[in-house]
Amino acid sequence: MKIICIGRNYAEHAKELGNEVPDKPVIFLKPDTALIPKGHPFFYPSFTKDLHYEVEIVVKISRVGKVIEERFAPKYYSEVGIGIDFTARDLQQQCKEKGRPWEIAKAFDFSAPLSQTFIPITQFDDVQNIDFSLKKNGVVVQEDNTKNMVFSINRLIKEVSEVFTLKMGDLIFTGTPKGVGSVVVGDVLEAYIGDRMLLKFKIN
Repeated sequence: MKIICIGRNYAEHAKELGNEVPDKPVIFLKPDTALIPKGHPFFYPSFTKDLHYEVEIVVKISRVGKVIEERFAPKYYSEVGIGIDFTARDLQQQCKEKGRPWEIAKAFDFSAPLSQTFIPITQFDDVQNIDFSLKKNGVVVQEDNTKNMVFSINRLIKEVSEVFTLKMGDLIFTGTPKGVGSVVVGDVLEAYIGDRMLLKFKIN
């Protein structure tokens, strides 16, 4: 099982970090150890002093595919969930400055908390019109709609499948909107699709 992540897929988020809006999807991977086992607490990593949340709609792949045309992409997923792409922003910046890969800032253990529940896409009129949001300590810090993606879900599946064979159970974190920020020990995060809370946990 692969965790495929998309960077800079909301224009306002790219701008808030001083990055250009890409002309092709920015793709990186996380290992399966980035997921948090059910019931396992999330601990603030000891190697960073600037841990950022990034809420994202997550697509679960439902069949094997390679070089998938965009028009056929809907045949390869049937449900979506929500997750957090945690980023050690200080380590990421150091890696960028030295021209190094930044997996250590993105792919560390438990860096991808994920909802246990996924919602069938049949419950949405349009997967490119899904509201989602994140609350920190009860206050909304991120909210957006999938219509504002730079690259649609179907386009992402096309682009990703040209590089990686997609397999059943693979996850695509589709990018985060503006409003990313830091967390400290004691913070509580709640992630929503529409008005439905699907993910909640405390920073320990």
